Amino acid sequence: MFVRDYEKDKEALRKIILGPSYTDKLIKIAQREEVLFKIDLNEVEKEDSELCDAIINNTKRYVKICCAIVDEILPDFRTGPVQNKDTFDVFIEHRLHAEQRRRQETGNGMPINEANFVSKYPPELMRRYELVFEPLAIQKPIPVRQVKAKHVGKFVTVSGIVTRTQEVKPRVVVATYTCDSCAAETYQPIESDSFMPLERCQSEECKANRVTGRLYQQIRGSKFVKFQKLRIQEHSRDVPVGNIPRSLDVNCRGELTRQALPGDHVHISGIFLPTPHHSGPRQMMGGLLCDTYLEAHRIVITNKSDELEEDEMTDEEFVEYIQRENISIDRLANSIAPEIYGHIDLKKALLLLLVGGVDRNTNGMKIRGAINICLMGDPGVAKSQLLGFIGIYLLNLVISQI
Repeated sequence: MFVRDYEKDKEALRKIILGPSYTDKLIKIAQREEVLFKIDLNEVEKEDSELCDAIINNTKRYVKICCAIVDEILPDFRTGPVQNKDTFDVFIEHRLHAEQRRRQETGNGMPINEANFVSKYPPELMRRYELVFEPLAIQKPIPVRQVKAKHVGKFVTVSGIVTRTQEVKPRVVVATYTCDSCAAETYQPIESDSFMPLERCQSEECKANRVTGRLYQQIRGSKFVKFQKLRIQEHSRDVPVGNIPRSLDVNCRGELTRQALPGDHVHISGIFLPTPHHSGPRQMMGGLLCDTYLEAHRIVITNKSDELEEDEMTDEEFVEYIQRENISIDRLANSIAPEIYGHIDLKKALLLLLVGGVDRNTNGMKIRGAINICLMGDPGVAKSQLLGFIGIYLLNLVISQI
């Protein structure tokens, strides 16, 4: 079994990030003029195609590797003092002064090495940027229906329609706690949707005093990011006949929030990941069941004209195709609920109701008349099935027009 050398990959990625393409970006990130740091997979493909494939197949691992690289080299790109200071800058300065004062009280006047002092904090707490990958130009979007188990953990691009957006809320990334006995701080990085807060202090001072202090969460010392959940649904053209459109949840963080609204046609690139079906005590009853979601790295809003693919026909080509194939009303009627045998007259009536109706013009806007039909017959002759097929068709039609 082949095992990748991640240290070698780290050096290759370091060389790419230190290249001329990312110099200006690194300077802006170091000076906090920008937040989003994008790594283009097309450039990685030019340098090392195998490394690009490895990133696509194991994206979550390489996000951490790239973040570690940027954390190491970012101080070298700082051109001056940071003007836009935030809460964590005040947080660190206060800890530096407190540590210096403690050393003076104990008689240790050695100056503090700020780099070594900051290294004891979790890197997620000190990170002021967000790292994402840009997809390959040759990587075409796939429908939601085609995202399957083989894509778990991989970098994919999905096309669909946004049907629901939740409010943007803060999500904890690092929880900071303070001990009521020794005043020591404890940090808990959070990577999952749920976590168990720490309660007991494990600092050296508490262990030396043989006491177990109680931890209290410090909101100002914790780190939060903007979080928003979207739901996208596959396009009507990708839904097989008689099926219900499938949906996929998308998790957006930081600068990727508030990028899309319900009704937008989007291409979303991200990591396809599983998540427990339940949380808390219900998770034990859920067993091995998992839900799936897409961790967004890029969101592109497209128009309907952009959604047209190369193999789709224009209106003129469609008319020529109908004339050439000699498509009649009988053939079109038989395509309605093909699993139901017979009822050709009823299917013709439903077809004419779908494409017909009375035109009504309101303020220059053309509105088709209402569809009205009454089906009467014995039980079990597929009345409800035919109307259900028409209902699904109309639902897909309405969604495609949003």
